[in-house]
Order: sequence, then structure tokens, then C-alpha cells
Amino acid sequence: MSDLPQKNDYGEEVQRRNAPPQEIDPESGVKRGLKTRHLSMMALAGIIGPGLLVGSGGALASGGPASLLIGFGVIGIIAFSIMQSLGEITTLYPSGGAFTTLADRFVDKAFGVAVGWNYFIIWAAVLANEYNTVSAIFVFWSNKVPLWGYFLIFWFFFLAFQLLGVEIFGEAEFWLALLKLSGLVAYFFFSIIYAAGGLKGQDGALGFRYWHNPGAFADGFRGVAKVFVFCSTFYAGVESVAVAATETRNPRRAVPLAIRQVFWRIIFIYMGSAFFFGLTCPANAEGLIKGGSKALKSPMTIAIQNAGWEGGVHLINAFIFATCLSAVNSSIYIGSRTILFMAQDGKAPKFLGFTDKRGVPVYAIIFTNLFGALSMMNINTGAGAAYGYIVNLSGVSTFLVWGAISFIHIRFRRAWALQGRSVNSLPFKSFFYPYNAYFGLIANIFLAFVQGWTTLSPFNAGNFVDAYILLPLFPIIYFGYKFVYKTTYWNLNDIDLDSGRRADLDAQIEAEDLSGSEEVLEGPKAPLWKRLARNF
Repeated sequence: MSDLPQKNDYGEEVQRRNAPPQEIDPESGVKRGLKTRHLSMMALAGIIGPGLLVGSGGALASGGPASLLIGFGVIGIIAFSIMQSLGEITTLYPSGGAFTTLADRFVDKAFGVAVGWNYFIIWAAVLANEYNTVSAIFVFWSNKVPLWGYFLIFWFFFLAFQLLGVEIFGEAEFWLALLKLSGLVAYFFFSIIYAAGGLKGQDGALGFRYWHNPGAFADGFRGVAKVFVFCSTFYAGVESVAVAATETRNPRRAVPLAIRQVFWRIIFIYMGSAFFFGLTCPANAEGLIKGGSKALKSPMTIAIQNAGWEGGVHLINAFIFATCLSAVNSSIYIGSRTILFMAQDGKAPKFLGFTDKRGVPVYAIIFTNLFGALSMMNINTGAGAAYGYIVNLSGVSTFLVWGAISFIHIRFRRAWALQGRSVNSLPFKSFFYPYNAYFGLIANIFLAFVQGWTTLSPFNAGNFVDAYILLPLFPIIYFGYKFVYKTTYWNLNDIDLDSGRRADLDAQIEAEDLSGSEEVLEGPKAPLWKRLARNF
């Protein structure tokens, strides 16, 4: 065999089969331990947990079943747009920091700082809500242990688990994701049987009874607007595959597959949950997330109770608790990697950029997990009010980060064209560009500004501040950092389009993938059944 370096279709060196794989990323120090199946399951069901299974009760109570479907559908279309943009740039540049680092390259370092801190705020808020929910579940089972006691038990458990390393995390996520998908499928079958009147002792078919009483819309268009904020929090995490790309063995193969699976996640998990939750649980049910509730109940729990199976309540809570193991782990993982890469780029305190010899970012994990203590506002406000406060904080940041991803993609494509590069050389091409990217940018900016409009009439100062306090944070960080450090807003001709691209560790897998990639090579498309199989 020749000693000359082997190159792939992009002119990049590919490791020969007998070359030792570089499992520790030389730039970030993290371990490339996530397999393709790990990333695929993270994309399909990774962050799904009590946020969706319990938090959707708040959306249902605020807007009704029709609003729930509309909210999930509209935000789902936007999420699909964002993932198409993210898939194109992340597959080409699977660098540490994902879109926060790419914001430096294609826009301005100050822009990357603003995006990074807003993204970290999202995961600090999501993590706090996951702890809030899991603590509320255990209070429902037994109030003999104080709330803070449950929190401390879980806090140390999840911290210890995260410190085991990314391979253990990936394997756990894979099996827990399978459990979550199985549980949802089982509930969907139950809902169909329940709605059709097929349960033993059931008094007639349920049908669409709750769409008529208490009604399809709980608060008209105001209810629909409230649901948007909830749904943005539920969808937060679809972009996490970009954060995990650096720790993936074969990003050129794994990331496009994971991006494609987000479509099925939107259709099956989000739209399916919205439909069946609204079908089997009334929007005015006691126990759904409302301002005065001290404990939280999932629409699944209420549906099981209304069906007459009291013992099933504990089964549902056990299922939700199992999803917490995955959701809290995912939140800590994404938050810690975000702050790790920011620290290594000089956007956060330097000590947070440390990784040990196993590739574990110890200090970043501890720092991120500390934000779970925000859930302790539960003690004074009740779980329902605490959930609402934290959702409002994270909702606007989600829209800002998603809009930033679309803008980064637009800047990348304009630079790519201006510098004479061919679109056909991209390993993953965004669907329906440029319309998809501009739609994502405009829709997210619009929703960031209007998501809290319901607080204006009647005006509620506390809720208004909660809904909009993070909106000015983005420009404050951007202009503040730019003023202090005199950063450059890049000219399209000066943007670096070459550094940060790397080959997959498993060179043979990459070669097989590239040889049949319809995104790279021209030729007839694969049969429909093959494309569907690849997506699953």
C-alpha cells in the first residue's frame, strides 16, 4: 500500500485502516466516543422527558387541544428549517462549540459570545425544570422527604453519572431513548382504544368529547400564543446533535442521519403527543400545570385516572421518572459542552475549559449542574408557578438562538458562493435553500418579540418582565463584547471556509458512506425504501 496520505472526495486526508484513531480531539480535549447509533437516538428521542410529558399539560391548560396541535405544528416547521441549516454547516465543520464557534467564523466573535451565552441559559433553565419535575413526582409519591432532600439526592446522582464519560452517557441515552419511544407507542395505542370505547367497563366511546367540552380552544388566539412559548422549550434540544458532533466518531455519516431523523421526531413524537394528549385529557383538568398547583401531573396520568385505572398512575409516574434519567443527563451534557467550548474560545472563565485525561470536562459539568438549584423556587411558589417562570425565561432565548443559526447558515452560503465553491461539494445540502433559511430567521425574530404579548392586556408587570427580560440580553452581550474587544464583522471574502473540517475516525465506514452519498455524487437517487430505511 502506498505511504501517500489517502484523500476523500473533499481533498481531506483520511486515516488508513491500520492508523491509530485519534480518539481525543486535539483542540478541545474531549473524547470522540459517541457512535452513530448514539447520535441518532439523541436526535430522535434524546431530550424528551418530563418537559414534554408533564410540561405539555401547561400548554394544554393554557390553550386547549387545538392550540396544542397548532403550536406543535408551527414550531415543528420552524425546527425543521433550523435543522436543515444546522445539518449543512455542522456536517462540514464538526468543530467544538458547534454553531457558537461557527458564529465567530461566519459573522463576528461578539455574535458568537451572545449566541453561546443565550444557548447556555436555555439549558440552565431546561435543567432546572427537569429537576423541578422529578422532585414533584417524588413528592406525589411521598412527602416524608423534604423537597430539597430529593433535589440533593438527584443532584449528586446525575453529577456522578456525567463524570463517567461520554461513552457511558451515549450508551445510556441509546437504551433510555428506546424505552421512551416504547412507552409513547404504548400510550398512543391506549389512547386509540380509550377514544374508541374499547376499555373494560368504559361508558361509551370517548371520541373527541374534550374538543367539545371544555372546548378546542381554551383562550382563543391568546391561548395559541401562550402555547408557542411552551412548545419552543419542548423543541429545544433538536439542535443538540451539533453540540455532540465533536464527540462523534464519524460525524460525516452520523450528523446527516441524525438531522434526517428530526423530521420523524417532529411528526411521531411531538405531533403524536399533542394529538393524543388533547384527545384523552380535558384542558380544565385539576393537576395540570397552573400557577397555584403544588404538584404536577402529566396529561397521561390524568387520562389513566379518568379511564378508571388508579394503579396506572404510578406506572405513568415511573415511566416519567425513567425519562428524567435521560432528560437531566442530556441537559447537563449539552450545557456543559456549550460552556466548555466557550471557555476554550475565551468566551467564559478559562477554568471551565479543562478536560481530564479521559476527555471529561469536569468543571464544566459541575458548573452546569449547579443551575439545577433554580428548581428550588418550587418550595415557595409551587411546582406549577416555578415551571411557568422558567419556561418563559428559556423560551425567548430559544427563538434568538434558532434565528442566529439561520443567519449563520445564510452567511456561510453567501461566502461559499462568493469564493467560487460548488454547492455539489457539500456533504449535506439544506432542503429548499435559501427560502428555508430566511423563513427560519424571520419566523424566530418575529416569535421572540411577540411571545409575551399576552402580558400586555391586561398588563402584568411581573409576567412581562419574565417574558422579555432576556430579549435585550443578546444585544447587550453583543455590543458590550464588541466595544471592549474590538471584534471584526467578517467580510464574506475573508471568511475561512477550510479549517475545522475533519475525516471520520472509522475510515472504511466513511469511504462506504461517501461512495453512496447522493448528496455528494451525482447520479440516480436510491430507491424510496432504501432512503426510508436510512432515515430510520
